[in-house]
Amino acid sequence: MHVLTVAYGRPTDPRAFDTYYAESHLPLARRIPGLVEITARHCASLDGSEPPYYLLAQLAFESEADLQAGMGSDEGKAAAADLKNFADGGAALFVQHEREPIASK
Repeated sequence: MHVLTVAYGRPTDPRAFDTYYAESHLPLARRIPGLVEITARHCASLDGSEPPYYLLAQLAFESEADLQAGMGSDEGKAAAADLKNFADGGAALFVQHEREPIASK
């Protein structure tokens, strides 16, 4: 499994961000070919301080090839281009993938 994580910074208007994300961006992202699952979760810190990110979205693909093909498709490019329409707090993107465990018992 290969997971593209999008870490969104705190937006200027969180309510407008949430509305746009749910009504416009998420439907675009769901059209990406090869997408197996998408999740999005708001962030909070353990100590009540402002967390470094507002929302983490994870887009899961079966393989690196599926991720590359999906994000390189017209649908993937449209979803990526849409970030400028609502992510005024910035967004960091990175990929997680399965490998051998780093540590085991």
